[in-house]
Amino acid sequence: MKSRAEKLGRMVSLMKLQLRLAEWQLAQLRQREHDLQNEEIYLVNALNDANLPAGSSSESISRRLAVTGVSARTLRAEAARQLDQVHSESRRVKHLEQVARAAVAGRRRDAEGLTLEEIAGVHPPIRGRAFGNN
Repeated sequence: MKSRAEKLGRMVSLMKLQLRLAEWQLAQLRQREHDLQNEEIYLVNALNDANLPAGSSSESISRRLAVTGVSARTLRAEAARQLDQVHSESRRVKHLEQVARAAVAGRRRDAEGLTLEEIAGVHPPIRGRAFGNN
């Protein structure tokens, strides 16, 4: 029972690391999404402004705006998938933590039972015969 609880504990640790990585990736996607939104705002303002930036035409700014819009939509979809992954990994971590706690509790119960048997002077072979378990 002890090795099972230890294995589950290691699995929980690894899954928590994976969850943290997924959360970090989501934060990076959100930051990129924010940067693209800022770029879109800049490009729209540049198109609306009477004086275009040096070396730019309204056509080139329009193309950049179209590309930025497509990139932003793609990034939003990717961020939504990443958010779903974070939620599912979080649920798995919580479930595995419950399983690990149950395993630790079982190990603790077994240890307490052995301690009680030692204190009472009942040995496992005798206990088995006393309760009719051969």
